[in-house]
Amino acid sequence: MTDLETRPAVDWLALGAVVVTVVSWASAFVAIRGVGESFGAGPLALGRLLIGSSVLGVIVLVNHRWANRRWVKPNRTQWLQIVSIGVFWFGIYNVSLNAAEQRVDAGTTSMIIQIGPLLVALFAGLLLGEGFPRWLVIGAGIAFAGAVMVGVVTAVTTTSTTKTDANFLGIVLCLVSAVTYAIGVLSQKPVLRTIPGLQVTWMACTIGAVCTLPYAPALLDDLDASSAGATGGLIYLGVVPTALAFSTWAYALTRMNAGKLGITTYAVPPITITLAWLLLGEIPHYLAVVGGVICLVGVGLSRRR
Repeated sequence: MTDLETRPAVDWLALGAVVVTVVSWASAFVAIRGVGESFGAGPLALGRLLIGSSVLGVIVLVNHRWANRRWVKPNRTQWLQIVSIGVFWFGIYNVSLNAAEQRVDAGTTSMIIQIGPLLVALFAGLLLGEGFPRWLVIGAGIAFAGAVMVGVVTAVTTTSTTKTDANFLGIVLCLVSAVTYAIGVLSQKPVLRTIPGLQVTWMACTIGAVCTLPYAPALLDDLDASSAGATGGLIYLGVVPTALAFSTWAYALTRMNAGKLGITTYAVPPITITLAWLLLGEIPHYLAVVGGVICLVGVGLSRRR
């Protein structure tokens, strides 16, 4: 039997889920940047999570009643994992990300947060037994070099069209987002082995919304003062980058190992920079574009068998 005959077929559904996730999350950086002048960091997180939880809840109900998808009751360990996802990834991550983007442009933010996938790959190998495949390590190193290059270039080269400069607090908040992202992914992978991804995503999103409920009065004030465009941006964040993208991510995570899937998010920054350039007028330095290409090369190499 030849190598071509023994090589596993490409999982096109998982690949499609990854593409949807990456593009949706890239657009989220730009949308957050765009509506950040109308909503505070906490209120924006709460509004996004409430909308996402509502949409996901409807989908879960439809699957349960018409698609015969049973509800799986989590045990104590699984509850702890789901709560960890909700608190860290949906709650803290979103608030810190929103606050970071009030101080740092969308491209730089998306670059710095790419430290998260490296933490995922590292700890997935150590804690989840996924090991350290050669091409994963090589691809991660190249992609991280590209991420550093874009982050540094974008931070030190400010154009007249950039709304704010990267500052120390903004960088720290980006790092907080990266760490909480990694905690969320590592908590999510084990629980998805026995509980459907859609159920886990809805529960975690709801927990995140509950954690951000103290921002409810501020959200009402911001909604009252916001424009129709800003409110539309908030709705978009709840429906697409939250409800849709987190669902497709969970689906892909059940069919791929956490390390490799985490590395694919290195494709987010180049897309974010392009969208920010087109929609927000945040023009990237040409060296940032080179760094983005390096990121994509690293992603491609990490996916080699």
